[in-house]
Amino acid sequence: MALEWIVLSYAAAAEAVMVLLLTVPVADHLRAGLTSITRSLLKPFLTVVPFCLFLVLDIYWKYETRPSCKSAESCTKAELMRHQKSIIKSQRNALLIASALMFYWLLFAVTQLVVQVEVLNQRIEKLKNKE
Repeated sequence: MALEWIVLSYAAAAEAVMVLLLTVPVADHLRAGLTSITRSLLKPFLTVVPFCLFLVLDIYWKYETRPSCKSAESCTKAELMRHQKSIIKSQRNALLIASALMFYWLLFAVTQLVVQVEVLNQRIEKLKNKE
């Protein structure tokens, strides 16, 4: 089960790096290359969304089926510690899911804005050349 969390963390990290590269001021020819690479990777990264939904269902299933340790008298210290550790891991994984979805949304929005800026810059150049 750890492999899917590693894959999701790498995908979130890649999305974060691409967002960072798109927002850093660079030369126009580098930005055009970064934009084209990012636009071509948006569709494959869309698989993050159903994958995250699957992992949310996995967290929910684990939450519903784990043994409850409501009072300290009903559990040993080891069981109580394992119960608390599983809760913390579920919260960490939920945060990872939220960050992966947020970075995908940011990547999509920033890419669309960069493309619009490029189109507007081309229109400005066209109007300047017309005059």
